[in-house]
Amino acid sequence: MLFAVIAVVFVATLVRSTFGFGEALVAVPLLAIVMPLQIAVPLCVLVSILVALIVVVQDHRVIHIDSAKWLIVFALLGIPLGLWLLVSADPRWVKVVLGGVIIAYSAYALVAKQSLHLEQDHRAWLFACGLLSGVLGGAYGLNGPPLVIYGNLRRWSAQHFRATLQAYFLVTSIIGLAGYTAKGLVSGVVLRDFALSLPAVIPAVFLGRHFNRKLRGAMFFTYVHVGLLMIGIVLVALTLANVA
Repeated sequence: MLFAVIAVVFVATLVRSTFGFGEALVAVPLLAIVMPLQIAVPLCVLVSILVALIVVVQDHRVIHIDSAKWLIVFALLGIPLGLWLLVSADPRWVKVVLGGVIIAYSAYALVAKQSLHLEQDHRAWLFACGLLSGVLGGAYGLNGPPLVIYGNLRRWSAQHFRATLQAYFLVTSIIGLAGYTAKGLVSGVVLRDFALSLPAVIPAVFLGRHFNRKLRGAMFFTYVHVGLLMIGIVLVALTLANVA
């Protein structure tokens, strides 16, 4: 099981460092196969904090500060609801709904000829995307999809996208970790698995930065949406298989 955990964390971190998000979208469904969600989610949050810290130090000059600030503020409103979902709601059906939303948005983004474009920050969109990311992050560490939507609307470059999302993730992941700690979810097992994953996390961060700098324009978001679509399909399929 340990090898599987380290392999999943490496791949997930590489995805996160390359595209700016996605390690939880990859890691949580796969880790949930071999461990409870109450262990997988705090583990992913610890990895998220480390990755975000490294990226923010590397690329702080290309962070959209105002966007990150308001996404964080509105996410704080959603995190408590997400924590409640984690400990109280049926995780199977929440994951099915989440997967359905990811599939629907990604499919639309791939086939739409002309999607909405925000020339500058829009408070209503910041609120909606920030709040939803807080709910999903608090529940399952899956902050990414609403942030992808906002970054796509703003047409951020791959480098700005990666750096701005890490500023968001650094703050919200620390807050989320505090919530998990308060609820007793940061156990010795979680800390052990995190420590054992470090040799996989560090090289994946730097390798992902190299790949990120090679991505350009529309092709970047094509990769992002194809990845989201695949993750949504896998998430729904695995969940329904377990239900059956």
